[in-house]
Amino acid sequence: MSISADAIIDRRRMARRIAFWRAIAILVVIGAAIGAIYYTQGFDEKHVARLPINGAIIADRPLLKTIASLRKNDSVSGVLVSINSPGGTTVGGERLYNALRDLDTTKPVVTHIGGLGTSAGYMAAISSEHIVAQRTSITGSIGVLIQYGQMSELLDRIGVSVSKVDSGPLKAEPNPFEPTDPAAIAVLQSVVDSTYEWFVDLVEERRPLSRDEIRELADGRIFTGQQALELDLIDAIGGEREAIAWLESERDVPTGLPVRTYEPSETDGFGLGSMLRAMLLDTFFSALNIDNPLTLRHDGAEFGGVWSIWQASDG
Repeated sequence: MSISADAIIDRRRMARRIAFWRAIAILVVIGAAIGAIYYTQGFDEKHVARLPINGAIIADRPLLKTIASLRKNDSVSGVLVSINSPGGTTVGGERLYNALRDLDTTKPVVTHIGGLGTSAGYMAAISSEHIVAQRTSITGSIGVLIQYGQMSELLDRIGVSVSKVDSGPLKAEPNPFEPTDPAAIAVLQSVVDSTYEWFVDLVEERRPLSRDEIRELADGRIFTGQQALELDLIDAIGGEREAIAWLESERDVPTGLPVRTYEPSETDGFGLGSMLRAMLLDTFFSALNIDNPLTLRHDGAEFGGVWSIWQASDG
């Protein structure tokens, strides 16, 4: 039994129509389900937003967009910045500090330092009006550094030489393939000194300490939470409960509000609307057996500047 070409075309058209309406039906079901969740869980309910800052701090666009979103979210009554970070790049710390300072102009903000909040992590902490840390938290390490490797002696031993052509004596210095030029070290020191003074400026602006007192503390050393409290680097000992209690007592945040964690999204959008849109589009194109042509993926991270980070010695 043979099938005419017209019949084959009609069947293909019918299959496409079925796939299309199947996709529409799936979208409706997903939309209804998410709408029900939205309604029953009260996504528009007043709450305290927990903003985790974990790991190395870099120029993280998704995190900065999350902070910007919190500023505009009328459901957020206060923000708990939860830090567990050894620090990171100075550019990352600067952008995060500025974003959190902007957030503090529209929302009550408090910081809690967990296990670790040093260097750029401490820089982020001082953006808020009140810092709470555990008694044994590690904080401080106010300072910056530039590290570079030196391989010239190793290359000499194995008989390898590296040549270069440059536009000036300090281009691409320090060079790991030849002994470091003292002039290059002087340039690096000037960069470190300039960035260090800026870090000290921030601490002086945000903490009840004189510049001389800060300089005594800002030699890179770390402190326990208890030591930091005694030195006025933080304001109280405790956990998240004590931090939220300060929001309630000092910044008029209603008591007993639920706490919701806001994890930065690695997509261009943030929040329920963008997540719903991405889910619906993925489902729609999946039902048609094609890849979503609108998908855009990136990690949103940038590295730049010198480092403001604390790292325990292997010894």
